[in-house]
Amino acid sequence: MPGLLIIAHAPLASALRDVAAHVFPDAIGRVAALDVPADAAPEEIERQGRALLATVKDPQALVLCDVFGATPCNVAQRLVDGQDVRLVAGVNVPMLWRALAYVHEPLESLVARAVAGGSQGVMQGAAQRPQNQKLSSSAHDQDHAHHQQ
Repeated sequence: MPGLLIIAHAPLASALRDVAAHVFPDAIGRVAALDVPADAAPEEIERQGRALLATVKDPQALVLCDVFGATPCNVAQRLVDGQDVRLVAGVNVPMLWRALAYVHEPLESLVARAVAGGSQGVMQGAAQRPQNQKLSSSAHDQDHAHHQQ
């Protein structure tokens, strides 16, 4: 069963792990988090990442990072190179929860589910007008009717 390693700008990785523990307390032992401080040396982050990856990899792992091309992702790419580990960038809560819900599946299936969860979890909410908004008229309206702003 693959383990999960979250690598993200501080304090996002730890916050995501805490959110995971809230919903999936039984699976949290399979989730490690590595917060990357702004002033961190990439070599030190890679060393820490390798150590954490070894704790969750059994024998596979999924690494989730926040932003493709940023330091956490660049380090993660070095960690997964040549290993039975996959990397997905753009981690969000729906992605993480989906990964944890299907962590028993094979790694390739888990990656697909994580990506789907992440993208399906991003949506625009319904736009509603604020309650008790006053009516106002605008001199720019052609018919000078009252409109909600």
